[in-house]
Amino acid sequence: MRLGITGHRGLPPETTRLVTEALRITLDQIRPTPTGVSLLADGPDSIFAEEILRLGGDLNVIVPATAYRDGLPVDHHSTYDRLLEQAAHVERLPYRDSTEEAHMAGSQAMLERIDQLLAVWDQQPARGHGGTADVVKAAQERSIPVMIIWPVGATRD
Repeated sequence: MRLGITGHRGLPPETTRLVTEALRITLDQIRPTPTGVSLLADGPDSIFAEEILRLGGDLNVIVPATAYRDGLPVDHHSTYDRLLEQAAHVERLPYRDSTEEAHMAGSQAMLERIDQLLAVWDQQPARGHGGTADVVKAAQERSIPVMIIWPVGATRD
């Protein structure tokens, strides 16, 4: 099975803790261990990648743009670099700038390669093109099963 991930970035610390626990529990129950497909953004994307690797699964990464890493928070760069280095496969899209268009193209590429999508989503509209709600909608349009993860007590700024 190939699982993809989408989710809100910039979550408060307590929500990040709750999401980490929920992703761990969810992934621990899936057998055999799935292949994970992620863009490695800060937040749920990287938490998911860490958990896939913890379980011994393969991690496939889609890099939406040449300057993608530069658009991520500086304090996430070392995590991004480490996870990228551990990936079994890395696919780089032809975008130069890390824009909403590139991010959505990366998410579309992810959807083409998965059997199911995990969505760390508060079920609210996207705050920009290519946000979590847009990725969920695109998955549903492709008839890709979506599992929504939004733990009790989770909040979003």
